[in-house]
Amino acid sequence: MIRRHSSRRQSLGHSFLADKLTKARSYDRIAGFFSSSILEVAGEQIEAMEGVVRIVCNSQLEPDDIKSARAANLAMQREWNRSIPEELAESGKERFAKLYHLLIEKKLIVKVLPDHRFGLIHGKAGVITLTDGKQTSFLGSVNESKTAWKLNHELMWEDDSPEAVAWVQEEFDALWQCHEAFPLAEAVIQEIDRLAKRKLINSVNQWRELDEPDPASPIIETPVYRQEYGLWTHQKYFVKTAFDAHRTPDGARYVLADMVGLGKTIQLAMAALLMSLYGDKPVLIIAPKPLLWQWQDEMKSLLGMPSAVWDGRRWVDEHEIAYPATGPSGISKCPRRVGLVSQGLFTAKSESATLLENLEYECVILDEAHRARRENRARDREADPAQPNNLLAFLHRISSHSKSLLLATATPVQLFPVEAWDLLAALGNGNEHVLGNDYSEWRRPERCLPVVTEDEPLPEDDIAFWNWVRNPLPSAEEARTFAIIREALEKAPQEHIAKGTDWNKLSAPDRRRVMDLHPSFGQHHNPFIRHIVRRTRDFLENEIDPSTNEPYLTPIHVKLLGEEPSDTIPLTTYLQEAYHKAEDFCELVGKRAKSAGFLKTLLLRRVGSSIIAGMKTAQAMLEDWEEIEDEDDSDEGQPHREEFRSLSPAERALLTEFVQILEANQSDDPKYHAVTDLLMKGHAKSGEESWLAMGCIIFSQYYDSVIWLAERLSKELIPGTPIAVYAGAGKSGIMHGGAFRREDRDVLKQKVRSGSIRLLIGTDAASEGLNLQRLGTLINLDLPWNPTRLEQRKGRIQRIGQKRDTVYVYNMRYRGSVEDRVHALLSKRLEDIFNMFGQVPDTLEDVWISLAIGEEEQAKRRLGETPKKHPFVAKYNQIAEIHWESCSEVLNRVDIQATLARGW
Repeated sequence: MIRRHSSRRQSLGHSFLADKLTKARSYDRIAGFFSSSILEVAGEQIEAMEGVVRIVCNSQLEPDDIKSARAANLAMQREWNRSIPEELAESGKERFAKLYHLLIEKKLIVKVLPDHRFGLIHGKAGVITLTDGKQTSFLGSVNESKTAWKLNHELMWEDDSPEAVAWVQEEFDALWQCHEAFPLAEAVIQEIDRLAKRKLINSVNQWRELDEPDPASPIIETPVYRQEYGLWTHQKYFVKTAFDAHRTPDGARYVLADMVGLGKTIQLAMAALLMSLYGDKPVLIIAPKPLLWQWQDEMKSLLGMPSAVWDGRRWVDEHEIAYPATGPSGISKCPRRVGLVSQGLFTAKSESATLLENLEYECVILDEAHRARRENRARDREADPAQPNNLLAFLHRISSHSKSLLLATATPVQLFPVEAWDLLAALGNGNEHVLGNDYSEWRRPERCLPVVTEDEPLPEDDIAFWNWVRNPLPSAEEARTFAIIREALEKAPQEHIAKGTDWNKLSAPDRRRVMDLHPSFGQHHNPFIRHIVRRTRDFLENEIDPSTNEPYLTPIHVKLLGEEPSDTIPLTTYLQEAYHKAEDFCELVGKRAKSAGFLKTLLLRRVGSSIIAGMKTAQAMLEDWEEIEDEDDSDEGQPHREEFRSLSPAERALLTEFVQILEANQSDDPKYHAVTDLLMKGHAKSGEESWLAMGCIIFSQYYDSVIWLAERLSKELIPGTPIAVYAGAGKSGIMHGGAFRREDRDVLKQKVRSGSIRLLIGTDAASEGLNLQRLGTLINLDLPWNPTRLEQRKGRIQRIGQKRDTVYVYNMRYRGSVEDRVHALLSKRLEDIFNMFGQVPDTLEDVWISLAIGEEEQAKRRLGETPKKHPFVAKYNQIAEIHWESCSEVLNRVDIQATLARGW
C-alpha cells in the first residue's frame, strides 16, 4: 500500500520516522549525508530497537584516498573535521554523546561511499523491519538530518508492498556491499566522543596557570587538525619534548635534524606557538629569505597563527598589511608576537641584526641551520680554534638572550662531524646542560668526536671516566643510574655539573653503577644524541602502527637510476679533446699559481654539467673573473683570482681553443639528449609513462645550465608547455616557447601544486624548503660535492603528501670524467655521516652505502643478521603514542589570536 507524506501537512520526524522506529527491529537507510541531528528526533527509538540501524552515505573521497583502509580513514577524518563540528558541540553535547554510544555499541553502523563510485546519492530511501517481521519502504527528498526531517519542506512516498521493499533493499545492499564503501573511521568516532566531552578554557592565562598545561589544548582545533590530517606521531613527540623542556628553567635546546620531507617546519612552528602562549617575550624565526613567506603561509594556513615578516624595510603581517618603519630601529618593533627575518641580516652583519641581538626572547628558531658553520672546516683540524661565519657567530651571541633555542637542518653534518659539534656549542653558550662548563671534555671537539663516532674509547680509569660523566651530569630521566647518582649527590634537576671530588662521595655500589655504563656511555649518553633529534623516513615507513596495522607513514620508495656503468654517459671525442685542453691549460697555469687545482676542477665540473656552462665560464676567465659566480662546495679552496687576471699568451691560447671546441659543439650536448629521452620516453625501470607526464624537477648547480636547458627544451621539445625556472632572487620565472618571463617563486610553487606546470628546472636554491609532492621524478644534471645536497634535492618530491608509491631519481655523470671523482668523494663523506648518526641518505646507490657502512656491516646484512642498532636509531626511531586527539579541554581560539597579535 502506498502512503504519501508531506512535511507541510504533518511532521515527518514525528508522524513517520519516530512512530515506525518505536516498533522497529532493524532499519537500513540510504542517506545523502549524515549528521547526529537525527538523534534529536529518533535517538530514543533507535536505542530501544532490538536490531541495528545501518546507514550508507556519501563522501568526497577521491580515488587516491581509498587505495588502502588507512588512506580512506585519514580522508574521512579530514572531511569530517572540515565540517567544523565543534561549532555544534556547545549546544549539542547530548546528541554527540548519544551518537558516540550508539556507534560504540554497534547499534548504529555507518558506511561511507565515495562520490565517484555511483555519483552523488540523490535517491534517499530506506527499509524498516518491524518487530513482527513486517517491512515497509520509503523514498523521497528527505535526508538523515534534523533539517530534513523537521525543518525543510519534504515529500516522501511510503510503500509496504513486497515488491517495493525488495527493490529498495536491493539498492541499499548494492551500496552497502560495494568494495569501496568503508566503515566510518575510528578517528571520526573518537572525535565525536571528544566533542561530547569538550570544555573551553577561556583564556591563555588560565591555561598557563594549570599545573600541567596540555600542549594539545591550543592545537587540537587548529587548521592542521580541522583542514588536514593532524600531526604524525613523530611530529607530536618533538613538539611535546620541546615544550616540556621550555617549561623548565633551562629551556629547550635542540637541533631538529629529521631527514628531508618529514615536516620540520610544522613542528617548529607549533613549538613557537606553544612557547609564545606560555611566555610573554618575543619569538624570533630566522630562515633563508626565499623561505620566509612560505613559513608565514604555513603558520597561517595550518595553525591559524598571526606573524610578521621583515622584508628589509618594514614588517608585513599575515594579512599582507605593511607597518612602515623609520630606519633600522623599526625591526625591534614587530607588530606580532612571532617575527620572521632573513638569515641575510646576520650574514651581512647589518645594523638591524645588532638591534635584534639586544632583545630578550622566549625562543629563537633558526631554519636551515647548516648554513651556520665555521670557515675552517677540514678533517683532522677539530682542535683548531673555530673561525665561525657571521651566522654561527650570531648564534653564539643570541644563545644567552633566549630561553629556548631551536635549530633545524636535515644535514647537521654537511662535510665534517665538527659541524654538528659547532651547532651544539652554539646551543650550549650560556647553558651548561648542553655541553657542560668550560672544563668539560665535551667542549673539546678533537676529544669528544672520536668517542661519539667510536673511533676512540673512553678512558678505563674511573676518575678519568667520571670526568666525562659528570660534566654535564645527565638528567634523572635519561637512565635509572643517573637518578640514583643525582639523589646520592643531592643534585637538583637544574644542577648540571658534579665535581671531580664527588666521586669520593659515592658509595661502592654507586661507583660500580657508573662504571657499568662505560662500554656504552660515549655512544648512548652523549650530548649529541641528547640534543640532536633525528628521525628517518625508512623507520616511519616500515614500522607498523598497531591501531591501523599499516605503516605510520605511507612508504614512498626511491628508485635510483644512472648508477650502473651502462647508464653513465660516454665522453664524446670533442668533450675528451676539451678536457685535455683544460688539463693542459691548468698544468701551464700551475707552474706559476697555487690554485691551479681549483681551476681545473672549476672548468671540468662546469663542462660536465653542460657545454654551455663550461664555455661561459672559460669566456668569463678570458674577460673578467668577477663574472664567475662561486657556486661550488668543493674542498679545493678558493682561487686567488688576481693570479689569473693576466693570462700569458700560451695560457690564453689554450683556453681559447677550449672555448672554440665547445662553441663548435654546443648544439650536440650529450646530457641534453639524455634529458630529452627521459622526459619523453621515460626509463625502462620506471614503467611506460614518460617522466614529463609524471612531473619532473631537474637540478643543476649552475644557473647557466638551468637557463640553457629550459630555453632549449621550450623551443625544441615541448614548445607548448610552460617550464618553471627556479633559482636565486630575480632569476626565477617561466620559460615558454623560448621566451623567459620573470615570475615570483611563490607563483611557481602554486602552479606546480595545481598541476599547471609539470617541469621545473632549478639550482640548489630550489632544494631547501620547497614542497613539490606533485612531481614524481628528479634528474640531477650534475653531482654536487656535498652528499647532503643530493638528499635535499630528493626531499623536494619524497615528502609527506606525495601521491605516488615510487619516485624516480636519475644521477647523470660522464664516464671517466671529474664526476667520477665526485662519486668517490661522496662515499667518504657518507662514511662520516653514518658513523655519527647511523644513517645514510637513500638517494645513493648500494655501492656507495656499502663503502659508507663498511664490509663487516654489509656482510651481516647479506647473511640476514640483525645489525647492531646505532644509538640515534635506537633512541629516536621508536614510536610512543601521544594521544592529543582525545584532548577535550580546548583553549579559546579568540584569546589565542589576541595573544599572538600583540607586538614586541
